[in-house]
Amino acid sequence: MNQSIKTSHPEYIEVAENVRLHVTDVGNGRPVVLIHGFPLSDEMYEYQYSALARAGFRAIGITMRGFGHSDKPGEGYSYDTYADDIKAVLEQLDLENVVLGGFSMGGAIAIHYMARHHAAHVSKLALFAAAAPCWTRQPDFEYSYFTKDDISGLVALAGVNRPALYEEFGKLFTATSTSVTEGIGAWLGSINFQASGFAVQQILAVLRDADERESLKTIKVETLILQGREDKIVSYELAEQLHKAIRNSKLVTFENSGHALFVEELGKFNSELIEFASN
Repeated sequence: MNQSIKTSHPEYIEVAENVRLHVTDVGNGRPVVLIHGFPLSDEMYEYQYSALARAGFRAIGITMRGFGHSDKPGEGYSYDTYADDIKAVLEQLDLENVVLGGFSMGGAIAIHYMARHHAAHVSKLALFAAAAPCWTRQPDFEYSYFTKDDISGLVALAGVNRPALYEEFGKLFTATSTSVTEGIGAWLGSINFQASGFAVQQILAVLRDADERESLKTIKVETLILQGREDKIVSYELAEQLHKAIRNSKLVTFENSGHALFVEELGKFNSELIEFASN
């Protein structure tokens, strides 16, 4: 047998009984593990995987239960469970010195992971338009666009007309109507419908109620924060609050991006992430 031939990585990893997560795993080198946003999947990072692999990294995307091609059980829709699922994947793939990145909901999950599992396996953190520390306004936290009642309305809408929910999000997703091509928009929209309707409702409620301010206090690793100036889903002020709370952090502004900075300013996004992971 030719010893230079490497076995392929598994496409599915079982993290609990009857729960398998879809994992994209390409390239070789330092692992960069990416967590998707709501209601997307690891497919959202298609144009990051190839760039990271070419730059000498092992790019890994994990789809959370209930979304994409991962299993869709009737339970486990909490940040605690999601953090435990991520840890199970990192352990089964035997990963160390990980750069952990998360977009929107995935950013909040990554923060929760760092606190719940004491940064196990992770040496750097990257947050992309993270829906954190609080995605909705609190009495002592006024930096978010949405109230809890706003999101409760969206939960109710998801229960009767999920396409309408996605249409509402779609209107807010980019800086302008021409920030991404029609084809890219349609591609992202198609990923949304792979999600379980039940999971969508459950996780919207989690996003509504989550408060990760205490979790931020536990983060000691170097952290990169990427944020679109024109984001209508996660306010720029949220990124500023993350930057203030995480001591060893760097905030990079994407002046021409809304929430979809990973495709709106694709070249800049990839170069910032690669530079951060390289050092």
